[in-house]
Amino acid sequence: MSQTDSSSTAEQKPNKVLALYHKTRLYPFGQKLFSIMVSRMAPYFGTIKPLITELRLNHCACLIKKRHAVHNHIKTVHVIAICNGLEMAMGVMAEASIPKHLRWIPKGMSLDYTAKAGSDILCIAEVTPEQWTPGDMLVPVTAYDTQGVVVVKGHIKLWISEKPQK
Repeated sequence: MSQTDSSSTAEQKPNKVLALYHKTRLYPFGQKLFSIMVSRMAPYFGTIKPLITELRLNHCACLIKKRHAVHNHIKTVHVIAICNGLEMAMGVMAEASIPKHLRWIPKGMSLDYTAKAGSDILCIAEVTPEQWTPGDMLVPVTAYDTQGVVVVKGHIKLWISEKPQK
């Protein structure tokens, strides 16, 4: 869709990331396929073998399976693996949700480790539509174990700016 299209039409049509998610979900193992595709665009995320389990405007959930490769010395999920999952959830949410006239870049992350991560971990990033304005934007992120216990909570700071006019 070109920039000359009306903004109301652009807002109604999902962007490429959200459209790809909806398309791949129609296939067997579609969420896994989508997650692999995202991991190939940002290869470091592949180290945690993420699974995007839910994606909609302003919300993304990413699952990290508890396995040996993401363990720490006490055999729980290493907090840096969880940070990667939270960053992936935030990045996919941002790419799927940001208005067409804006762009984003991460500026920092502030997290509290609140409990041991002894199971699979679900990483959630969620914002409100009103947050998409130029300047600093704090994206709340939370990681849960399979019992619903919060194991990591905080925010990722983004810098939101206008795209240059072409």
